[in-house]
Amino acid sequence: MAKCYVCGKGITFGKTYSHSHIRTNRQWKPNIQRVKAIVDNTPQKINVCTRCLRSGKVQRAL
Repeated sequence: MAKCYVCGKGITFGKTYSHSHIRTNRQWKPNIQRVKAIVDNTPQKINVCTRCLRSGKVQRAL
């Protein structure tokens, strides 16, 4: 699974608890998109989470 190029967000692990309190492992996956963005004045394809896209931390390439 890819990580966000800007903030480094990746998979988070934890447990899910059933009604009888049986614990099983689970994952929370961030919404990561592959976008064409300007990096060091050149357009590149990078993996970015939607939170960074929405907040304007990434300058999209046209």
